[in-house]
Amino acid sequence: MHVSLSQQSDTQLGGRLSVLTRQKHDHIELDRLIRSVEAAHGTERQELLTTLCRLVFPHAFAEESVLWPYIRRAVPDGEQLTLQIEHEHQEINELFTELEQLDVDSQQHHDLFGKIVELLREDVRDEEDQLLPRLQQQASNGDLVRLGLAWEAVRRTAPTHPHPVVARRPPGNVLAAAPLTVLDRSRDRLDRYCRTHSRYADAAQSTSRLLARVAGRIEHVPPLTRGEDPSTRTPRTPDA
Repeated sequence: MHVSLSQQSDTQLGGRLSVLTRQKHDHIELDRLIRSVEAAHGTERQELLTTLCRLVFPHAFAEESVLWPYIRRAVPDGEQLTLQIEHEHQEINELFTELEQLDVDSQQHHDLFGKIVELLREDVRDEEDQLLPRLQQQASNGDLVRLGLAWEAVRRTAPTHPHPVVARRPPGNVLAAAPLTVLDRSRDRLDRYCRTHSRYADAAQSTSRLLARVAGRIEHVPPLTRGEDPSTRTPRTPDA
């Protein structure tokens, strides 16, 4: 019988460096940020959304680059289980891409964010109750720590915005990391500057939008779209 990560202590999960402990702590922080976004409006809501994205997308990117390939090799039914979560990740990417185009205080934004929250929480349940307990049964504590260190290294240098066209699996996602991370994190700094400074805010906003268009073009470079299961692909039509 599988015991959910939510019902286990850090020690049971392999210690503070274990990938299971890191995953659980990120999920706790995710829930806190969701609640904060739901209660905020205006500039505060946008700033919290930026923080939320800087948690969600590097977390998922590290899973897809480091953790899921290991699970597909080591866990019975790992292919099926990881593919289910890749579908969730793909839908979350697509919805967040829509969300970025909406006024943060509009009803449409609030409604769409509600759909995203449902998917994020479903994703957490699938990981904590099904997939990761199966990994726990197959991996030693040493394996979990090694996976945790690799996962953390990738998470710290991963893209921070949705990129639904990029492959959910290697080699595409690995090749996408460097250029999209630089662009995304530059956009984050520019957007935060716009929200906290009036001087040069228009120029910073224009530059951020330009970088977003560049990132959208880079997503469609063929090597970055290779490797994923066909069922998680999105149309390869660059934004105008």
